[in-house]
Amino acid sequence: MRFLRTPHVAMTALATVLACGLLSAPAKAEPTVEVLHYWTSGGESKAAGALRQDFEAAGGKWMDAPVAGGGGDAASTVLRSRVLAGDPPNAVQLKGPNIKDWAAQDKLANLDDVAKAEGWEKILPPLILDVVKYKGHFVAVPVNIHRVNWLWINPQVFAKVGVSAPKTWDEFNAVAGKLKAAGIIPLAHGGQPWQDATLFENVVLGLGGPDFYRKALVEQDKKALTGDTMIKVFDQMRKLRGFIDDGFPGREWNRAAALLMNGQAGMQIMGDWAKGELLAAGKVSGKDFVCAQMPGQAGYIVNSDSFVMFKSGNADRSAGQALLAKLILGQKFQETFNLLKGSIPARQDMARDKFDDCAVKSMDDLKSAVAANGLVPSMAHEMAVPGAVRGAFLDVVTSHFNSSMTSQDAVKKLAEAVDLAK
Repeated sequence: MRFLRTPHVAMTALATVLACGLLSAPAKAEPTVEVLHYWTSGGESKAAGALRQDFEAAGGKWMDAPVAGGGGDAASTVLRSRVLAGDPPNAVQLKGPNIKDWAAQDKLANLDDVAKAEGWEKILPPLILDVVKYKGHFVAVPVNIHRVNWLWINPQVFAKVGVSAPKTWDEFNAVAGKLKAAGIIPLAHGGQPWQDATLFENVVLGLGGPDFYRKALVEQDKKALTGDTMIKVFDQMRKLRGFIDDGFPGREWNRAAALLMNGQAGMQIMGDWAKGELLAAGKVSGKDFVCAQMPGQAGYIVNSDSFVMFKSGNADRSAGQALLAKLILGQKFQETFNLLKGSIPARQDMARDKFDDCAVKSMDDLKSAVAANGLVPSMAHEMAVPGAVRGAFLDVVTSHFNSSMTSQDAVKKLAEAVDLAK
């Protein structure tokens, strides 16, 4: 009986050993990311969907955490609350000084290994490298480069009224006056602080030029903030307010773009994410809409989306962060995403053949702006100043835009608010 039982016992023991060995073998990490972003409009959501598709095709698990509201202010509020609660998302859309703020708090994962393997140092322009590095280490991965100082035009509306793209602010005011007289909304706009600030920084660059822009909106020089040029800026802002329809309060930027595309409005001042919205609606560049450089002095206002990876002790999430960072700056995704988003690639070694005339012009103008020292970071879109200072600008600009405040009072309040925010 003992002979008969021995093989059975041996086989059972072997099976147990094998099972234990299999169970104790380290499981391969499943790349996982929870992505907090604010790409929720038509064109933006398509672009975000392209990233998700690439990530999942590479074997990753994507948990979407969108926060509606252009400009990212609502998303920033959600992020802060999540971090305070000890539950940060592990991939977050972030930009400008906010990246360095979180890095200084030792909250962000180091991306040097991915950056070295993928050669980020060689393919990114200096301005973008400065944005995504902290103390010499990569802490963010850039997705794109947006140009903020674009004027979007409905050519059918312009033809009906018999006007052409304005090259100066006097011409802009004259064109807007003719559109208004014809019963057309001259300027499509949404009444949100970041949108008001987008108009403001465009006027600052157009009237003052890049050097003045840097003095006022980056360095917060008191003479620049309170001088004659800034008074002229607020004077022009008051004129812009008269070219906007009464239904603008609270309107999202993509709803303003809809006014442009359906012929209710003639122009919109907005970054090239507006083009992504127009393309998503089936509109064709050069036929249904035209892009023009904003009136006044030349320059290029930069806005760039990036992703940061909040530190995680979870192997699946760490693997997901590395995979996501690699995909974001890969040539395939850089092309697919930016064609949908309306922006141009962050990496500078991309072929241009699939990009439209607006994107090619943006690429050329970026190169020219770098050579002429005309490249400036967007204040309205969190690229130029810390959050508190940006908030001071937005508060005063919006207060002036929605009241009878004089330009003289506005410059005084602006200087005081910025000083206090510092």
